[in-house]
Amino acid sequence: MSELLYTPIVLGDLELKNRVVMAPMTRSRAPGNLANELMATYYGQRSEAGLIVTEGTAPAADGLGYARIPGLFNSEHARGWRGVTAAAHAGGAKIFVQLMHTGRVGHPLNLPPGAEVRGPSPVALAGAMYTDQEGPQPHPVPRELSEVDIAATIEGYARSAGLAREAGFDGVELHGANGYLIDQFLNSASNRRSDGWGGTVEGRARFALEVARATASRIGAGRVGIRLSPYGTFNGMAVDPELDAVFVHLVRGLSALGLAYVHLVDFGGKVVPADLQAEIRKNFRGRLILSGEYDATRAEADLAAGRGDLIAFGRPFIANPRLVSRLRAGLPLAQGDPSTFYTPGERGYTDYPLE
Repeated sequence: MSELLYTPIVLGDLELKNRVVMAPMTRSRAPGNLANELMATYYGQRSEAGLIVTEGTAPAADGLGYARIPGLFNSEHARGWRGVTAAAHAGGAKIFVQLMHTGRVGHPLNLPPGAEVRGPSPVALAGAMYTDQEGPQPHPVPRELSEVDIAATIEGYARSAGLAREAGFDGVELHGANGYLIDQFLNSASNRRSDGWGGTVEGRARFALEVARATASRIGAGRVGIRLSPYGTFNGMAVDPELDAVFVHLVRGLSALGLAYVHLVDFGGKVVPADLQAEIRKNFRGRLILSGEYDATRAEADLAAGRGDLIAFGRPFIANPRLVSRLRAGLPLAQGDPSTFYTPGERGYTDYPLE
């Protein structure tokens, strides 16, 4: 069996020691929305990965939709992240911060004073959002982003990317998947606009492309990636007849910008159709990261077949800090405890065996 998974690879402006990516996973260990020493320990423990992508991190105050998720939109946030980047680098990993604006996915109780839940259109997400103060609360109707709001939000991503570099991150991943703000613009279930930011294929892809353009201009395209989840229905997303055309148009634009990678994820049991995945591969000249229920055998097969360039692993990293070593040695993997995935403290976070 070949071992492509463990060979070095160039990703944008960087060289990685292997093709294993630690996928972004929300863990809700950032009280006050600040990265901290516990988080530095967590990421340092998992630095066998060639690339670590952090949990979703808000580039603006109104992007903090969940309880205890970190932010990166001021100097205090940047200082908090420096310990994390130092720990990852000490283990030989490169580390990108995932910039996740939650958009309509949130609740005012999870936001700081003065922030509000906003989205492409005033369409509420069904269901409830957990809050530490009052438990689950219904998602509110988001305020529709105006042209001025959109411009400020795009600039917020770019400013956050600049802070990421100050904090020691090697780059940023734009969260364009799983029903968060960029995906909300891409998807007709949440984007009901008829102006230049919706309606047509080009309009629906415009926000994602302008965020990518602004971010790449700030820190260099070779240090920017994006995560996409075509056909994913998490957070109220839906499949429509124009969806394939939207994503092909998007990746062509991202390729022209010179982004380092597209991170394609099968999420919530919804698999990206093989023909769309092939179109994305054909139309994007950067690296393609594949993600979604991978084991070592399937990872090697997809790398060997040229379907992707790197493979991201999510939940296996939770209970297996030395996942790369265990995969390479063919050892059984420990199972994480779902009851501790989003709870405060070290239990179920940094207390898994380091072996």
